[in-house]
Amino acid sequence: MEIFALNLRRRAQELGLSNAEVARRVGLSERRYAHYVSGRNEPDLGMLLKIAEVLNSTPNLLLGLDEQGTEKGTRAVLVERLNAAAAVMTDDDLQAAVAQAEAVIAIRRK
Repeated sequence: MEIFALNLRRRAQELGLSNAEVARRVGLSERRYAHYVSGRNEPDLGMLLKIAEVLNSTPNLLLGLDEQGTEKGTRAVLVERLNAAAAVMTDDDLQAAVAQAEAVIAIRRK
């Protein structure tokens, strides 16, 4: 459980997410999620899958069953953060985010 708790903290930090934000996105109380992050409790399979989705990871990576890989560059981390945010957006939110991203690209091309 200690590896799982460490991986939860590390992955949230990589994505720039607080425990409160991860808990909100997963649909848990902050207290319950804090028990996972501290290693006090562990989630059931369904909750593990939800947490992995929110953290844009896999259950195996969070459980320490697969290697994390090499150090990621700033761009890779930013893309992962964007993907993690997009995964929990509504369709309307996602459409607005895409429009904003396309506007940024259009401005840079001028």
